[in-house]
Amino acid sequence: MSVIFYARVSTADQNLDHQIAQAQAAGFVIDEVIADHGVSGVSTSLSERPQGRRLFDKLRAGDTLVVRWVDRLGRNYRDVTDAIRHFIRQGVIIRTVINGMTFDGATSDPMQQAVRDSLISFMAAMAQAQAEVTKEAQKAGIAAAKSDSHKYPGKKPSYTRHDFEAVQAMLVAGSGASFIARETGLSRQTILRIKTDPVAAEAALTRWRL
Repeated sequence: MSVIFYARVSTADQNLDHQIAQAQAAGFVIDEVIADHGVSGVSTSLSERPQGRRLFDKLRAGDTLVVRWVDRLGRNYRDVTDAIRHFIRQGVIIRTVINGMTFDGATSDPMQQAVRDSLISFMAAMAQAQAEVTKEAQKAGIAAAKSDSHKYPGKKPSYTRHDFEAVQAMLVAGSGASFIARETGLSRQTILRIKTDPVAAEAALTRWRL
């Protein structure tokens, strides 16, 4: 039985080593890493990605698939639910680094299955919501940055775009600022600034071309 860590690294500043280190710090012992680089989770389903396709061929019953969060499997509600349910039917265990979620087919009790399926749907809906929130913040932030392009860009952000997206994901998932600060290594004040004004946070990244 293998533990496979899957990562989707969609932007230049999303460091694969950092994601692996986070998983290891959370207690995961990883046998193999499979990663897609430069692939959008919004427009490309897991089965359409070069390395994502390998998961469907490689994972076997009893294996564990570890992802940072369910948004690595897709940012579309249907893609996420289809992928998770497919792997569960194959006997694969899916675990997330963020919030320590576990999805598997261990239970045969109809009520517990219903609760599990409802949670999968909820998490998938949050992944899509987070993608939409981030997209809108990016659009507004780019517009704000362009309007201020003649001004001094201000203080360089203490967070990367990867950090920004991770914070957004955890905020949508309902995590508190203190928990997110521990998970990301950012200050609680930075988390609260991103939460309070994601457009300004995105604009700062754009002005600094981060």
